Amino acid sequence: MAVEPDSAGVRFPPPLVYLGALMLGLAAERFVPLSSFGIDWRLLVAMGLLLFVAGAAMMLMAARLFRRLGTNVRPTQPTSLIATTGPYRWTRNPMYFGMALVYAALAIGFDGPIAIALLPLVLIVIQSQVIVREERYLEAKFGDDYRRYKAKVRRWL
Repeated sequence: MAVEPDSAGVRFPPPLVYLGALMLGLAAERFVPLSSFGIDWRLLVAMGLLLFVAGAAMMLMAARLFRRLGTNVRPTQPTSLIATTGPYRWTRNPMYFGMALVYAALAIGFDGPIAIALLPLVLIVIQSQVIVREERYLEAKFGDDYRRYKAKVRRWL
């Protein structure tokens, strides 16, 4: 993945981190069978569907806002402004939060306790390898404007 000099310097697409861990967790279920969540499948499907819809909606709202504002969605491209409206009023990372909800939805829907157990590790990787780089870049590029936004809005929720 080509990284622009005027970017956060993220070296890999964050969605692939979520997808890779999810696939690894679900595949591991074949070799290390754990007991299922022990919940009625209808409740699992309902919980998974609710999380999936919430996560997908969060990601779509954030991506649409970026497009409407004329800035790049990809962290490997330059950012032209700080988004502070829409889902960015509640969280500085609605796309990553949405991806985490979709991940959880799929892990629950496929009854994958190993995949669920990997989610905290995924969030640590996203935090340390993506979000920290993005925040450093935004502070360097936007200075006090970004620091004020950061002081008002939580990283996750």
